[in-house]
Amino acid sequence: MTLTTFKQFASLAALATTLAACSTFDRLEHIGQPPSMAPLTNPLVSRANEALPVTPPPEPVHQDNSLWSTGAHSFFHDPRASHRGDILTVDISIADAAKISDTTARSRANSDNANLTNFFGLEGPLASALPSGANPASLVKMGSDLSNSGTGSVDRSETINLTLAAIVTQVLPNGNLVIDGHQQVRVNNELRDLHVSGIVRREDISQQNTVNLSQIAEARITYGGQGTVSDVQQPRYGSQLFDILMPW
Repeated sequence: MTLTTFKQFASLAALATTLAACSTFDRLEHIGQPPSMAPLTNPLVSRANEALPVTPPPEPVHQDNSLWSTGAHSFFHDPRASHRGDILTVDISIADAAKISDTTARSRANSDNANLTNFFGLEGPLASALPSGANPASLVKMGSDLSNSGTGSVDRSETINLTLAAIVTQVLPNGNLVIDGHQQVRVNNELRDLHVSGIVRREDISQQNTVNLSQIAEARITYGGQGTVSDVQQPRYGSQLFDILMPW
């Protein structure tokens, strides 16, 4: 290991130790306390939606002597979410399964033989120039065998069934709705955190004001936990650092 490599390794180790120490002190301050829940915020001003274009809603236009409102999707009042700040229910149902199996086999055998029993009558001087015991009839004999085999398989299955309410944070120029929903549940010092966001069409919202996950574009779903149970499932920071930096 060169001096430069050692310095880089030491710098990474010092940085990881500092980060781990900050997290350790934070955890020490909360010993015996349940995980803190996030404060109630207004998702209408969430930073997660800053990347999407923000357009003001069109001003309502009223026509004299007409029961039809310009821009309305139906003659009667529609109770489904359609404006910024409206609430709709998101049904999350995930049942994914993936199974992949690969097998690779490769083999090769090489063999090379060379002799020099007749070379313009110079076999005699050549034999005297070679080491004692050399046989011109079998000067070179080489062989090599190569074999390689590999097997890989992936068998994954995920099932998630959740329901939560989301808020319409933006109305895009084409009428699509940007939604954002956040839910936290704390039971016995274990915090379960669920967050969903994405873009839905008004036409995909059912009469019960619900939308399915399969109808959400650019869906982002986070379902995790924090607490004593989740803590023991995570390897220690030193183990994670050692696993990343090990070259073999």
